[in-house]
Amino acid sequence: MTVLLPEERLRQSAVPFQKRRCNWRRSTISVSVVISGLLMGPTLAVAAEGASDTDKVEASGHLEKKTTSAAQNHLVERISVMASRRNLLGRADTASEGSLTAREIQQRPAYRVGQILEAVPGLVVTSHSGEGKANQFLLRGFNLDHGTDLATFVDDMPVNGVSNAHGQGYTDLNFLIPETLSGIDYTKGPFHADIGDFGVAGSDHMKLADHIARQISLSAGTLGDYRAYIGGTARFSNGDRWVNAFNISHSDGPWKYPDNARSIRALTHYTHGTATKGFDLTGMFYRGQWRATNDQPVAAYSEGLISRYGSLDPTDGGFSERYSLSAHYHLAGDDWKWVTSAFAIHDRLTLWNNFTHYLDDPVNGDQQQQDETRTTLGGSSVYFRQDHVGRIRTDTQVGVQGRYDFLYVDRRHTHQRVTLPECPSSLESTVPDLCNGDNIDLGAVGLFVQNTTHWLPWLRMVVGLREDYQGGTDENLVDGSLTRKHQWLFQPKGSLVFGPWKKTELYLSGGRGFHSNDFRSVSGSYASDEFAKGSVKVPLMTSAVSGEIGVRTTPLRHLNVQAAAFIIDFASELSYDGDAGVTSPGPASRREGIEFSAQYNPVTWLELNTDLSFAKARYQASDLASYGIDGRYVTNAPSFVWSFGILADRGPWYGGLQVRWLGGYPLVEDNSLRSKGYQELNLNIGYCFTKNLKLEANVFNVFNTHAYAAQYAYDYRLTPASAVQSGATGHPLEPVSARFALTAGF
Repeated sequence: MTVLLPEERLRQSAVPFQKRRCNWRRSTISVSVVISGLLMGPTLAVAAEGASDTDKVEASGHLEKKTTSAAQNHLVERISVMASRRNLLGRADTASEGSLTAREIQQRPAYRVGQILEAVPGLVVTSHSGEGKANQFLLRGFNLDHGTDLATFVDDMPVNGVSNAHGQGYTDLNFLIPETLSGIDYTKGPFHADIGDFGVAGSDHMKLADHIARQISLSAGTLGDYRAYIGGTARFSNGDRWVNAFNISHSDGPWKYPDNARSIRALTHYTHGTATKGFDLTGMFYRGQWRATNDQPVAAYSEGLISRYGSLDPTDGGFSERYSLSAHYHLAGDDWKWVTSAFAIHDRLTLWNNFTHYLDDPVNGDQQQQDETRTTLGGSSVYFRQDHVGRIRTDTQVGVQGRYDFLYVDRRHTHQRVTLPECPSSLESTVPDLCNGDNIDLGAVGLFVQNTTHWLPWLRMVVGLREDYQGGTDENLVDGSLTRKHQWLFQPKGSLVFGPWKKTELYLSGGRGFHSNDFRSVSGSYASDEFAKGSVKVPLMTSAVSGEIGVRTTPLRHLNVQAAAFIIDFASELSYDGDAGVTSPGPASRREGIEFSAQYNPVTWLELNTDLSFAKARYQASDLASYGIDGRYVTNAPSFVWSFGILADRGPWYGGLQVRWLGGYPLVEDNSLRSKGYQELNLNIGYCFTKNLKLEANVFNVFNTHAYAAQYAYDYRLTPASAVQSGATGHPLEPVSARFALTAGF
């Protein structure tokens, strides 16, 4: 039996299936009967479309039926799966991890590309700025800002930007082409040895498909959004596959000053070999620029200075560009597998933001320009094997991961995107035209080992050890100083899994994880309040300890349920410092919460799913005053998240409906100012005219909810002559809108 890495094993599951008329793939279909274990019973699974004859469905045992070569290159109807999440009973290491299918990505209504991650239970993806900027992420009582504490990977490339110009862990997903994704594996909590930096709240691994339909798609929306896409797969006689995709898009939104967000994306992905030996190469390109209506003071709306979709500074916006090249090489035997990956990424980012308006500079305003140029090199090598000691089976993986970032980052004071020679107030610089400027070289290496021992048919134990090293240099271009810092961090992790009994498993998990801090905070290269005074010391890596208890069960046929209770203690909370343009470490914090998820397939063509999450986030340190904090509430930390979805695919009709509800959260530490959160209903419906032609309609914010998609609290001055105020800011949720797409296969 060919050995699979843990993330690959997560993706294996038997689920209901049906025939669907929409299909543009010319390939063989391999159907396998999977005997999945003592208590799971015989089930029927379908191998991935376009798979070579050597591809197999893996389980504890299997039978494989290969199609004949004569059947190749004939159009066949696809046997498709109506399930958004794979059943991981008997496979998962924790109660809260999971695996999402490509169907969930394709049928879930999403206003922007980053919102495909809202399929992860309990994760909210929203925005407080223009469409080209990274989204806001909220999970497990964390305001993850633009990605801190949510480790994100695409094709095993880390997306989180360390020491980013705008925020630590900045996660820009705008380079993605959704049609090229084959699924998403996700985890929650620092319980997995192969997850390092930014993985305390959770992680997501987005996988690229090695076969996509050949099709052209054109779409247009009522808010000035347009998109053109073309993609497909070339198959060669030796079984190799070459995926190519290209996409251009434009979006204005409802704003008084349209976003005019335009972008171009391209992908090429080549796959060679078999499950036992092969490689793949991937190249990706993205370029985008936009105007941004950032979150505005609520007082500016109430006082009539701006309309609901207006802006006090219509010159805010940004530019982003990204190139990447990645590769995998794998070898496998009967009881082992080895996978090595490598990547090179180059990106550029410029943002113009004015959050405080005329607070620091009543004449020119407070707009600042943040620039970044980054090259990231890295990769990983993981060896996985299965062994038996008597009747006891063990699964062991040993791996190394590394990345090195060459980074230039700066911040400038601007007026209508024109650089001014001086920086305002406390952020004064001795260098003209430059408030902050740094050349940063930062290296990170993670070594890990994880072993799963199946002591009994109903008991398995997971033990993981991880050691991370980070070190680098910061050349301060303002004062000419050079700072060197490094740190090691040891992280034990583990789980006990009891079951399955009557299709039910119980999980006990615990572990230590971390997030890295902005290197400028560590080196002290910027001046900001308590940090400049030296009363707050910042480590390179801030650790967190977490525990989780949960259950995974199938109480009824086709009903899968997950529930977990968790606690997370962080040695230092991160918060965004809008003045300095960096993320600042704060006091220790604790989160406690519970989560519930369920997926039900009453019939093969219909799915109902729901996710519910409660969390309590509080600061734990006794010296809050040293951080300039006057309360124990962690700001922008949501206490409640709920979603409900319907996916349907019957005959020529298919579609999805999604309700999401983000509960209220404090905007200031004493909880005297709060956001109400928001509720939103989105839906899509599609019709297949033929196997080669379909029409799809999406409706967003169906009930035209008037709410704020994101809120914060700042000190600001609305006009040059206004008094200084402190209050809530908000970015309005987009009004009801529709988008129509016509897709043709070829």
